[in-house]
Amino acid sequence: MIRLSIFVLAVVVYIVYRIVRRRRHLRWARDGFDPAAYGMPPRERLDPARPGPPTPLEQRQRSQAVADAAWAGDWRPAAAYVAEPGDHWDERWSRLELLGAIAEEGDGWLSAWRSAEPGNCDAATLEAKLMVRRAWEVRGSGYRHEVGDDAINAFRELLPAAVEAARRAALLDPANPGPWVVIVTAARGAQFTPEQFQEAWDELVKRAWYHYEGHWQGMQYWCEKWFGSNKQMMAFAERAMDAAPPGSPLGGLYLHALAELESRRSIASTLAADRTKWRIENLAAQLRQVRPDDEHLPRLRHLLAHFAGEVEAYDVALEQFRAIGPWCGAYPWTEQEDPAAAFDLARALAVKRAKAEPPADELRPRKNAGAQQR
Repeated sequence: MIRLSIFVLAVVVYIVYRIVRRRRHLRWARDGFDPAAYGMPPRERLDPARPGPPTPLEQRQRSQAVADAAWAGDWRPAAAYVAEPGDHWDERWSRLELLGAIAEEGDGWLSAWRSAEPGNCDAATLEAKLMVRRAWEVRGSGYRHEVGDDAINAFRELLPAAVEAARRAALLDPANPGPWVVIVTAARGAQFTPEQFQEAWDELVKRAWYHYEGHWQGMQYWCEKWFGSNKQMMAFAERAMDAAPPGSPLGGLYLHALAELESRRSIASTLAADRTKWRIENLAAQLRQVRPDDEHLPRLRHLLAHFAGEVEAYDVALEQFRAIGPWCGAYPWTEQEDPAAAFDLARALAVKRAKAEPPADELRPRKNAGAQQR
């Protein structure tokens, strides 16, 4: 009885200590935190409209030129644009995503491309990809009980045709993983069994083991709301992180898996595990090797800053906040009523709990730095 009383008292003391500490830190974050003194942009420069810096002007101009040509009926710039990266499959998929967005606004050029080059794998993959997207548009994004039977039936009729179109596209270029990314994406809605999914997955990774989008779609298949469980999803994400080569953002899939758990309020036990903090710290080391202009990096930094704070890896969180700069238009801040305020509070707490010292004056960001990027 005495031991139990001591244990209960210790728990109560710890809880009270955490509450008092949090209130003290919140008060300091509100009244005493000077972001510029710790190498971060001031509050008035925070931008909740985007997760990271805007796309470079030259890149935006080229994308617009491809779109304008397509909408004018000329598919050739789009074909050259998507083929240009060769076997850099992540970049090639990113460009195919752009072409998909262009086709959503008008796809007559895609039909012309398919007629002119029926053996072109990129065009066929894009067509299959659009079929998957349109099937999901029919279904909507709600859970099964929120979607009418007519929409579900139409969805399930459209997806097999999309999968078949992707399989035909795969025959046009056996080395191209794009069609298999489409199939892996369709697998959830098409009700693939785990065995069917594994067959498609093996075909994808045989061609591009480190494909970021392919892995993200694979993780979705194995999450609890589809055909797996929390355990299977986390194991899938951990394997991806462990296998990610230097310079790849693939390890960030682990953060997306944590976000999936958090969205369903199933994350407490995972955050409490010692291995989670170890993985967060190792992931920070992985992301240091990723190209600064990698399109996935900004959102991964936000996730890493957030979850590093959750597991008390405050030095890692602070490193990310300094690298993020003024951009705060990303999960988890955008889940809050005031994303900028949520972001500012999180970085203030990271500073306080990391016991950070202000950097030398010459290392502090200039007040007007980055203003021309807006």
